[in-house]
Amino acid sequence: MTEIKKYTTFGEHLRLLRERAGLTLKEVASNIEIDISLLAKIERNERQPTRYLIKNIANYFKADEKELLDEFLSDQIAYKILKEDADLNILKVAEKKIKYGITKNK
Repeated sequence: MTEIKKYTTFGEHLRLLRERAGLTLKEVASNIEIDISLLAKIERNERQPTRYLIKNIANYFKADEKELLDEFLSDQIAYKILKEDADLNILKVAEKKIKYGITKNK
């Protein structure tokens, strides 16, 4: 995706895609087959999309699905760390666990 500011939330990213395309909530919701209120809540980060919905959004906007998924997952990680009042060292520990799991399973 081009010209999307880094470190936006998934919802903000989605809103930017929609606004740059000059589309209304109603138009996008209809095309990705969800309720307008659900789309609005996703844009406001009040609800989370499913993986299936992320795929539909990527297809509709001809956007990179992996980039959208990365944005969504990074939101989840960030929210969890903030909620638990954890420091960023937790990311280093998690990275080590992931690397251990990957090499362990080879």
